[in-house]
Amino acid sequence: MTARRNFKRQVRARAAKTGESYTTALRHFRPTPSGDVMPEARNPKRVRLAVAQTPVREDPRDTEALRESGREVRALMREAGARGARIVHFPEGAICFPNKYVMSVDGPDAVGPADWDRCQWPVIQAELAAIADLAGELRLWTVVASVHRLTGPNRPHNSLYVISDRGEVVTRYDERLLSKTKVSYMYSPGVSPVTFDVDGVRFGCLLGMEIHYPELFAEYEELDVDCVLFSTSGTPGNIAAQAQGHAAVNSYWVSLSVPAQHSGTAPSGIVAPNGHWLARCPSDDSPSVAVANLDDSSEAAADAVTYARPWRREARAGIYAEHRVTDPRSEDRTAAF
Repeated sequence: MTARRNFKRQVRARAAKTGESYTTALRHFRPTPSGDVMPEARNPKRVRLAVAQTPVREDPRDTEALRESGREVRALMREAGARGARIVHFPEGAICFPNKYVMSVDGPDAVGPADWDRCQWPVIQAELAAIADLAGELRLWTVVASVHRLTGPNRPHNSLYVISDRGEVVTRYDERLLSKTKVSYMYSPGVSPVTFDVDGVRFGCLLGMEIHYPELFAEYEELDVDCVLFSTSGTPGNIAAQAQGHAAVNSYWVSLSVPAQHSGTAPSGIVAPNGHWLARCPSDDSPSVAVANLDDSSEAAADAVTYARPWRREARAGIYAEHRVTDPRSEDRTAAF
């Protein structure tokens, strides 16, 4: 570990002296493997991302609460834009996270099938339309969660809308691996991953409890994403540690967006491909945004993007087969020393 720290210190010192990026300085200490292309030669990927935490309200019958949620989302969009963000990411339930008891036909003391006629759909749609208009005005890509209504009698999706900097919904991610209550009583599951590009950086979306499923994060690595946007209303387990683990294992950025009321244990934040936090919101329950540059030539990403991720792909492609041997001492598991 000491040798590793000394090596990085040397690279940083050269970068500071010459004004080079960390990756460019790294080239002078570590030769590029034959056939590899350094980030500078393949157009480095850079985009400025803001992750938000907002208060999440649980009663979709409450018109004023829905409107207040919309106002808070738009206020944080303006803050993100003022801080130079190209894309802003919001938590699950940013407009409303319908409570299972509020929605239950057997409620308020028992969970049963959700009655979606209780939802103030026109108000939700108006708030989302206002958010889309502001995204176009600010030229700010916006990823915001909401319930997506389907044709009756089908239950809605629990979704993330991806709104472009032109104010248009360009795609939508629907939660696929739902909790038992969600799938039993409330929502229709989604069927596929979703990716989209902003300034050459590819994003993927996950939602709800899906942080507990590493295969979904691995799926996005195979789809060549640079950053996964994960929105939740709060889920059991140490989601901050899991976000760091998924980022480090897959060598990409992970944006974790949570409700403001859960920020005391896991504030919203952005994890770099090396598993370290780049930026985090305050842990004081306040609505806020944290902003960071996703830059694959930065120190936080260079090693992971240039070396770790390509090597893991090569390792999974079956390169070990030609190196396997036939040897009785290999086959005999009880062979001593």
